[in-house]
Formats: sequence, structure tokens, C-alpha cells
Amino acid sequence: MQDLTIGFIGGGNMARSLIGGLIADGVAAENIMVADPDEGHCRALTAEFGIATRHDNAAVASTADVVVLAVKPQLLHEVATGLAELAGPGNRLFLSVAAGVRAADIERWLGEGTPLVRAMPNTPALVQSGATGLFGNANTTEQQREAAEAILRAVGLTLWVDEEAKLDAITAISGSGPAYFFAFMEALEGAGEKLGLEREQARLLAVQTAFGAAKMALESPDEPGTLRERVTSPGGTTERALEVLEAGGMRDLVNDATAAARERAGELADLLGEN
Repeated sequence: MQDLTIGFIGGGNMARSLIGGLIADGVAAENIMVADPDEGHCRALTAEFGIATRHDNAAVASTADVVVLAVKPQLLHEVATGLAELAGPGNRLFLSVAAGVRAADIERWLGEGTPLVRAMPNTPALVQSGATGLFGNANTTEQQREAAEAILRAVGLTLWVDEEAKLDAITAISGSGPAYFFAFMEALEGAGEKLGLEREQARLLAVQTAFGAAKMALESPDEPGTLRERVTSPGGTTERALEVLEAGGMRDLVNDATAAARERAGELADLLGEN
């Protein structure tokens, strides 16, 4: 990683988080460049990280070993076709973090045979606590896959899948997942207010409890079900609360919600790949 040059096409929040993680991991600022039409983004990135920025996508991509496509999904067709002369078999790796656009469509726009890794990160990557699914096409070398993994690992954990369709499942679980937890924290905060707590008290308790539970689950060798059982005393308050959640169909709701998210991910991929 230390010797690779990395060019970002797009300088928004995801690019900024990845760049911050890479710099923290010891990648030299001179090995990172960004192309973005927004002058404000460019100035801010240069000021914060000391990296070079341009407004010309091709100028940045032509100098990079890895080109990170960090633009909005609806802009990816235009951006990719504009870089086609720099792509192709045996060439630089393209790494897409644009949600929902299938690898086959991106390769078609860039040129058949282009080494390509598609990544599905989530918003906690913005605080270096992300979870990212990765899929590499048949044109990528092992070294290129390692490079892609290292870039995304700078902002959290990574997980490779052997079938691209599984990225839709990852979208449903971790891509959309933060919103599920935010919604539960929001609901728990509201419940705390109804029980007589001040709003700020309820918010702090809900957020810190979510953080603590996640930290325990990450650091414990035990499964979440086992951890749940340990804090659920027979006949106690937790058991009574969980009985209500189960009676309300909590698990079926989660299954239905994630299935709906996966289905929508496929529909959006069909729409985005029509070009």
C-alpha cells in the first residue's frame, strides 16, 4: 500500500473518510490525489490532508495505480465512460464505492477486461467504524484485491463475497443497517421520555447503551444470542420486555424489512445499469 498511488474521482464524505483512514494508516499524502468539480471540496481536502486536487478526472486517474470511483451512483455512467481510455485489460484497478451499480455495468462502461472491485461500505465508515462488502471481477489480480481491501479496511472491517448478488444482502444488513439502529435508538429515547426521563437523559442512555452493547458483541467470543441470555434473568424486567418484542413479531419484521431492502437494491441496480 505504501508504494501505490491512489486517485479519487469525487471528493465527498466517503472519499474524505477513506483518505483520512489511509493517511492514518501511513499512506503518504503525495500518493493520494482527488478530482472533484467542487472548488470548496478541493480546498478543504488539501487543507486537511495536504493532498493534491484537480478538476480533471482523467488527469488524476492517469497517475493512479488504483482509481476510486467515489461519485454518486447516477453520475457513474458519465464518469466511467469518460475514463474508458485509461481502463482495459491488465491496466490499473478501478474500485467503485458507488452504491447499487453492478460490476458488469461498470466494466461495460469502462471497457471489457478492466480490473474492477465493487465495494459496499456504510456510513459509519465516516467515523472509521464501517463495514464493507467487497466483490472483485475475474480481471482482478490477488495483489489488486489486497490493495482494494487495504483501502476499505482503513475505515473499518471488510468482507469479501464470491457472488455479486450477495452485495444486495450486505446492502440490506450493513448498508441500510445503521438506519435500523438509529430508528431503534430513536424509539428507545421516546420511550424513555414517556417513562418520565428528560429528553437529553433518554437520548444519552439510549445511545450509550447501543454503543456498549455493540462493543460487547464485537469483543466477546460469544454470539449475540448468548449475550442476550446472560442479561435476561428469569422472571425479570428484561425477560418481560423481550416477551413484548417477540409477541409483536420483531424477528419477522426484521426479516421482512431486510428482504424488502435487498429487493429494492436489485431494482435500483437495474435502473442504474440501463445506460
